[in-house]
Amino acid sequence: MSASPEFDSAVKSNIRYRILIVCFGIAFLLYLDRVCIGEIVKTQQFLTDTGLSKEQIGQFLGAFFFSYALFQVPAGWLSDRFGARMMLTIYVAAWSVCTMMTGVVGTFAGLMIARIGFGIAQAGAYPTMSGTVRRWYRFSRRGQASSLVSFGGRLGGTLAPFLTAMLVISLGGWRETLWLYGIVGLGIAIAYRWIIRDTPALHPKCNLQEQEHIGIPVDVRKPELREILPILGTCCLSLSLWLNSIGQFFINVGWAFLITWLPTFLKDRGVDDTQGAIMVTAILAMGMVGQPIGGWATDASVRRFGLRIGRVLPICLASLVAGCSYMACAFLDSLWGVVACCAVVSLMVDIGNPSTWAFMQDVGGRNTATIFGWGNMWGNFGAALSAIMVPVLLTYGTSSGSGEKLVFLACAGAFFIAGLAAMGMDATKPIEAKPHSEEDVVTN
Repeated sequence: MSASPEFDSAVKSNIRYRILIVCFGIAFLLYLDRVCIGEIVKTQQFLTDTGLSKEQIGQFLGAFFFSYALFQVPAGWLSDRFGARMMLTIYVAAWSVCTMMTGVVGTFAGLMIARIGFGIAQAGAYPTMSGTVRRWYRFSRRGQASSLVSFGGRLGGTLAPFLTAMLVISLGGWRETLWLYGIVGLGIAIAYRWIIRDTPALHPKCNLQEQEHIGIPVDVRKPELREILPILGTCCLSLSLWLNSIGQFFINVGWAFLITWLPTFLKDRGVDDTQGAIMVTAILAMGMVGQPIGGWATDASVRRFGLRIGRVLPICLASLVAGCSYMACAFLDSLWGVVACCAVVSLMVDIGNPSTWAFMQDVGGRNTATIFGWGNMWGNFGAALSAIMVPVLLTYGTSSGSGEKLVFLACAGAFFIAGLAAMGMDATKPIEAKPHSEEDVVTN
């Protein structure tokens, strides 16, 4: 890998910002395509076309999270091995095709196949972008850079309910809306391939000054196939990573309610589709506020308290406040009070999120995408559980009228567990597989 020939330039190039912008766009699309389905499944047209019951809708929504979770580690490892430029182009194009496929099929089996394929394709997105941030941003700016990428996802998720509701009306149906989203995604995949490079040294417009500013990575060797089992074994033996995974699992148990069942919850309370979409949009918009706050907070916290405590403090505090907000929902009769508390949950999740990203970058090294995939896998198992859990709890509490209270209390408890788990995380201990041979030690 040779450096750029623009060594004589007195001005530092700023290609890293372009990389961040394109990752922002991918994250926007990621959540737009993911969250829009929560708005679609509540429409009468979708229910009429598919004939799905609430339990089947729960399975359909949960299928994404299960397949997304299961393929996090393999997709992350493929990105570490073959590079972000090639793999993320494939991922974006594949999930865009699955989005269009969802708008074509009409049976439960067909929808499940499309949703599972969608989850598999999206699985590599955040692990790949996390590895990209690590390669293109110096240590002291990883938290803020990660927060901006995640901000793109939250922006896409925030606009998805309102934008989808308007497009369903404007285009005449939910199928046409999904076709449009898929076509846009294919265009973004092409743009990403054109702009991105795997490392600063490979980008023809990234000069030496910028490369030196970013820092030369200690180890640029790509992981070999024989290393995947050792790194997975190391993951299994890392208490800190297990605690991070537990935290992500339970955070997503609570957070996923906002993007899966909240639109239906509002509709069941007598809120019309347009007003409900605006409410969900406002709730998710709080995440847009939380991401930059969280990015600043995690970097500032590390500077103030050191890497060990500073990295986990925002997660612990945010989880505590989110759990208390869900507890309040269980005892409020006011619909607007519940909406306000859900907005606080959205804000707190995204204040803690950059710390979670930065932790995995801190400990992941050249296997960052694989490590990120491991943690994100458990987080999305939690989201899958949430999508299936909600209708079960509602049905269980039907006779006593306490179903909604059970849902909110379960979500609150999940956040309290996540906060406790975060207290044991230690970002000062890198996760590295043991080398196979003396030759491996030398090349490391």
